[in-house]
Amino acid sequence: MQIALATNPMNQIRLARIEGSAGARRHFRYFDYLMAAFVAILLLSNLIGAAKLATMWGYTFGAGILFFPVSYVLGDVLTEVYGYAHARRCVWVGFFALLFMAFMSFVVVAMPPAAGWGCASSGDPRFAEIVAKTSAGAVCQTTYDSVFGSTWRIVLASVAAFWAGEFVNSFVLARMKVWTGGKYLFTRTWGSTIFGQAVDSALFYPIAFLGTWETADVIYVMITNWALKVIWEILLTPVTYAVVGFLKRQEGVDVFDTDISFSPFAVSEEN
Repeated sequence: MQIALATNPMNQIRLARIEGSAGARRHFRYFDYLMAAFVAILLLSNLIGAAKLATMWGYTFGAGILFFPVSYVLGDVLTEVYGYAHARRCVWVGFFALLFMAFMSFVVVAMPPAAGWGCASSGDPRFAEIVAKTSAGAVCQTTYDSVFGSTWRIVLASVAAFWAGEFVNSFVLARMKVWTGGKYLFTRTWGSTIFGQAVDSALFYPIAFLGTWETADVIYVMITNWALKVIWEILLTPVTYAVVGFLKRQEGVDVFDTDISFSPFAVSEEN
């Protein structure tokens, strides 16, 4: 139900202000597309980017860091435009998608390879001697496992860090939106990312690597990767403003989460 009119300072148009419970039950034109993009980037950054270490300008980092923060930007957009209840739904969809991806990867990697299975590695002359001693399939299985195989610690760390970090991110943004009366979008996107990514990094790196890496290395990588993700968010601020402005104009409403539960497990607002 529309209860007030509010002026959107980003583009000087008037939007109908609705409360979070009304937004949770509302059908939005572009929400499904945003959710699909959110889950796709989440899965691809974990599946493809996380498997490779890159070195640029003397700094070594996981390649996924270039794209994973985009999921936080989309999380900001989802909460800002559609409200916490819709963002909560996206986080749960992403959570179960990550679990299924991990399960499917485990099953497929564990399956014995066919001896005649060929790939780029088995056809590489540098591996010809190994192929002759074993089989093309054995070589391909090793390379396949190096890309798609993960230890239980990394899987647990990824799922737990995403779940907690995204909910903190959405909670902080939704609360700050109410506190600021919908003004100063950049303070919400920066603030929510600072806290959300801090929780994400504080969970992921210790769960995944503490005890196998030196403690000092875990702390160093945790802090530097957190800082890089926050910087990415800041650099993408103009994009965030443009996307939020476009979506609010198309949807015609501004959602303020003043009357919903912020529990990750609440479902009543969506009924």
